[in-house]
Amino acid sequence: MGMLDGKVALVTGAGRGIGREIALQLAGHGAKVVVNDLDAEPADEVVAEIKAAGGEALACPGSVSEKAFAEKFVKTAVDAWGNLHIIVNNAGYTWDAVIQKMSEDQFDAMIDVHLKAPWRILQAASEIIRIKSKEEQEKGGVNVRKVVNISSISGTRGNAGQTNYSAGKAGVVGLTKTLAKEWGRYQVNVNAVAFGFIETRLTEGTDEKKTISVEGNEVQIGIPKQNVEIAKRMIPMGRPGTPKEAAGAVVMLCLPLSDYVSGQMLEVTGGN
Repeated sequence: MGMLDGKVALVTGAGRGIGREIALQLAGHGAKVVVNDLDAEPADEVVAEIKAAGGEALACPGSVSEKAFAEKFVKTAVDAWGNLHIIVNNAGYTWDAVIQKMSEDQFDAMIDVHLKAPWRILQAASEIIRIKSKEEQEKGGVNVRKVVNISSISGTRGNAGQTNYSAGKAGVVGLTKTLAKEWGRYQVNVNAVAFGFIETRLTEGTDEKKTISVEGNEVQIGIPKQNVEIAKRMIPMGRPGTPKEAAGAVVMLCLPLSDYVSGQMLEVTGGN
């Protein structure tokens, strides 16, 4: 018996990195998972991996920034499994520049993907959560649901070159704390996790110029190796976190062990 047997989960940005690990760990605890990624191929690969391990999963590729995506994402879960218990808003990327060189498109893109997209998904899920919660309470039962929104220490502490990303991630904390108050009556825990330095393709140490294409925009990824070494020395544990470790903090807040934890913002930084 898994601790999440019978639960239905939505995870955005789950085709790679931290999101992939979140989806795999939720499935490992018994949850049925709708796996989102901007690209279909990595989402399908994660679904195949979950199924190969004996779990249940579906892919829902697409951009979380698209206005129609949220309804489609929620509908995928409800049509397949008739319920919804866990939402992890993880999708995102960085598009950095100092403020005098940052375009409004850069700023808007970060707000859209990191703040507005989670808000839309949560709004799209609100009615099914309200209805199911009411039905369960009328039957005398309590079924605690979970929302985990991914923030960053850039949002809680600031980071040069990231006014757009930091603003979006700071907004996620406000969204989380407010929704915890709105949805407490529905027995929903709403928490945020703010990551420090986690090793992913976006934070890879490199002195080469590397870019990825995100919705038609060329976005630089990677961190100069010298900066990576400086960052490591500032972490008390002496190393960045792994995607698996980062995912563990999120999954911890999705398990029944945390059923009375809500409205909190957990920093996952290795002690920094």
